[in-house]
Amino acid sequence: MSRRIATRKGSRFSYAPRRLLQFDAVILPMIGFAVIIALWWAIATFFTTLMPTPWEALVANLDYILNPFYRRGPGDLGIGWLLLASLRRVLLGFGLGTLVAIPVGFWIGLSPRAMKAINPLVQIFKPVSPVAWLPIALAIFNLADPSAIFVIFITSLWPTLINTALGVASVPKDYLQVAEVLEMSQWRRMTKILWPASLPYIFTGLRISLGIAWLVIVAVEMLTGGIGIGFFVWDEWNRLNLSSVFLAVLVIGLTGLILDYLLARLQQWATHRPATTV
Repeated sequence: MSRRIATRKGSRFSYAPRRLLQFDAVILPMIGFAVIIALWWAIATFFTTLMPTPWEALVANLDYILNPFYRRGPGDLGIGWLLLASLRRVLLGFGLGTLVAIPVGFWIGLSPRAMKAINPLVQIFKPVSPVAWLPIALAIFNLADPSAIFVIFITSLWPTLINTALGVASVPKDYLQVAEVLEMSQWRRMTKILWPASLPYIFTGLRISLGIAWLVIVAVEMLTGGIGIGFFVWDEWNRLNLSSVFLAVLVIGLTGLILDYLLARLQQWATHRPATTV
């Protein structure tokens, strides 16, 4: 009898943390979304005639939602194709930036002279707006697509480079002294000590860089045109079709969330540690 009572009490108390976790992970976000929807509905109803209500926007975008990959002509593509075109540019520019930023970051973190030489350049170019790089890119490439990729590359470069250099410079000196005592080669020192210790910093930089890249592509595509989610936003605004603009905003936000989630899972797999919030 006492065992049954203890089991019931234990199971009843075990539900408490689970309910609390469910409340924090599900109920609170739903409340936040409900507040945003209610605010949107109030603004559309009482303050403006141009903005659609959430229900009107949903009805107007049903074709885009149900058929995201349709092709009805050279310039009439579903929002899925537009999203893939933007993702291709972002991943190319971000990948090229990563290939440059990580080795240069290691070099800066290991060499005080390199730090003194390159750090002023980083501090000068890092705050430059992505839009300011676009005319330079267009002058170099004379094409919209490689220009957009170049702008993604140059703007996503700095967070990864800075965080990589910080991670390498933060490796405890004791580790390096032990490597010298053991007469480890430069390659083993790099792969066994510097790389594992710097990985959390590197992934933090990568996640910031990817977020910047996804943010920049929308602005760049608005200016360069062509196929992409950014130009879709600008084109629909010129048509005064705010319902599609709201759909694009939701798609852009969800895609950015998914990209960061995937990179965070990769960080957990590579570092065997929980991913920090960026």
